[in-house]
Amino acid sequence: MSNSPLWQPSQARRSATQMEQFREDLNRDLGLNLTDYDQLHRWSVDHPGLFWREIWQRFGVQGTVGETLLADADKMPGARFFPEARLNFAENLLRYRDDRIALVYRDEASNRVALSYNELYHEVARLAAHLRGLGVESGDRVAAFMPNRIETVVTMLAAASLGATFSSCSPDFGFNGVLDRFGQIRPKVLIGASGYRYNGKVIDCSDKLTQIAEAIDSLEQLIVVPAFDNTAEVDSPLALAWSQALDNEARSLKFEPLPFDHPLYVLYSSGTTGKPKCIVHGAGGTLLQHLKEHRLHTDLHREDVLFYFTTCGWMMWNWLVSGLAVGATLVLYDGSPFAPGPEVLWQLTEQEEVSIFGTSAKYIAALEKAEYFPARHHRLDNLKALLSTGSPLAHEGFDFIYKEIKQELCLSSISGGTDIVSCFALGNPAKPVYRGQLQCLGLGMKVQVFDEQGQALQGEKGELVCTAPFPSMPVGFWGDEDGTRYHDAYFARFDNVWAHGDYAETTPQGGLIIHGRSDAVLNPGGVRIGTAEIYRQVEKVEQVLESLAIGQQWQDDVRVVLFVVLKSGLQLDDTLKHTICRTIRANTTPRHVPAKIVQVSELPKTLSGKLVELAVRKVVHGEAVNNTDALANPDSLKQFVNIPDLTS
Repeated sequence: MSNSPLWQPSQARRSATQMEQFREDLNRDLGLNLTDYDQLHRWSVDHPGLFWREIWQRFGVQGTVGETLLADADKMPGARFFPEARLNFAENLLRYRDDRIALVYRDEASNRVALSYNELYHEVARLAAHLRGLGVESGDRVAAFMPNRIETVVTMLAAASLGATFSSCSPDFGFNGVLDRFGQIRPKVLIGASGYRYNGKVIDCSDKLTQIAEAIDSLEQLIVVPAFDNTAEVDSPLALAWSQALDNEARSLKFEPLPFDHPLYVLYSSGTTGKPKCIVHGAGGTLLQHLKEHRLHTDLHREDVLFYFTTCGWMMWNWLVSGLAVGATLVLYDGSPFAPGPEVLWQLTEQEEVSIFGTSAKYIAALEKAEYFPARHHRLDNLKALLSTGSPLAHEGFDFIYKEIKQELCLSSISGGTDIVSCFALGNPAKPVYRGQLQCLGLGMKVQVFDEQGQALQGEKGELVCTAPFPSMPVGFWGDEDGTRYHDAYFARFDNVWAHGDYAETTPQGGLIIHGRSDAVLNPGGVRIGTAEIYRQVEKVEQVLESLAIGQQWQDDVRVVLFVVLKSGLQLDDTLKHTICRTIRANTTPRHVPAKIVQVSELPKTLSGKLVELAVRKVVHGEAVNNTDALANPDSLKQFVNIPDLTS
């Protein structure tokens, strides 16, 4: 691996970052002598209570912090940050009430709606008044079956202002997928769109909304957001139009002061191995983590325009919306990133003067395969940072971004997840970017890599863990009264240590490389191989659009099987198989080379676009996949049943 950075900030840019200013302020005000990021990170994990209090105070969190900074610091789970604190999440996101644009909504059909901070505050006030009139109060749940629209943000903020817990699914979830989620948390109110647009098509959701309303017996009202003129009305006695819900004279909001760990969000695991886990996140931990990540690790300012391509079924939506606490302008996009063509998100970036662009590693790979080069077609003068997550960004993805998008750019590959509604490793605008690496470990996150015996590793592959508490650990799982399922999910493997389920290694530059999910690690001949190591090489083969690797039990061992989706019209032959194997062997080891390569038409993915290696491995071994409703394309699994080539 080259020790030369792909990009590094100029001295002037580094000095102007909030990260550097934060370090210098700590040195001045606390009498410290932190000379670089490594020392800052070490201080943040050695003094967690002090560090998170500094985040609270320096970034002006609205609320009372209390005397106790961290109780039961030696317990994971069990540690509690700021147990005496009181705050309201919505109050912190609505601290600005001026005419600066807060939200811009764009869609495939070039529709555009913008809302100022003042207008946003008053819309939230009207919906909150309506919800209060329905009897919604602290502890109730408000759910959204919605595209990435302004109304979804308004709903979350209105619910949070009252102390209600918010949860969302995107409208591409099937009926059973929605019921598996919302059915567990029993919302009092559901907000739903009558339809949405994707890939040039208008999808009517009215019948699905009617079904959902009938199936959730806790529901007292269904507020319907009319998507398009050509979608049908929702036939439910609980239905009320969005415009009617906002038809009141409320002019101000009352923000309920709530405990630090008061349940703000319920997010969901992918649910590919059973019913999704309902992960409850607290308001205070979510707010502090996002403020830290936005202000310090992303260098988000009030003048910035922040865009992240996401749906309301992915935690990056929750991360994006917290940008309101900084006072930035957020761009919400609803639709396919390739409809009508690969230029769509870059036209948006140019027109809205986006300064921070967020997407998935899969999108970057697809953009490269489509041979679309944004720098050749668009003025990206305002763009200063690009964020990528969802899966490991291949080394070649780094090259593509710096060659074909922009050279003067902080490229931040970030990694965390729904479990922590934030990141363990992410960007740093004051540090260089190295090919294939996540720039740094997050401040306040005591991240290490363990071997099988729980010993720390340096520069070797192992389990990504966190050995000290952090404020965005879940409050718990919904319905898990004794905490058993929560404990078993993260703390059963290593005592008093969070095991995240990623296969990773630290780097000499202080960064991190993610090699895939631990449960998808291949083990041929007893050698552990991360699937991302294989995907990175296969992506180099121009005929291949995407790939998925599993380990197949074979003759008392495990052999690597690779499934590939090829460009339209191409067929997998011996020549192409040889090219794939040669490419993998030349850049990895003979153990990485698949014993079998099989062509398929599509790969199964979750609704947030992640490959599901485990589901494919189960089908290949003749095992049942319990919850196909968690998949965006469940029918694709049929291709992996009884494949003749895998019987020899």
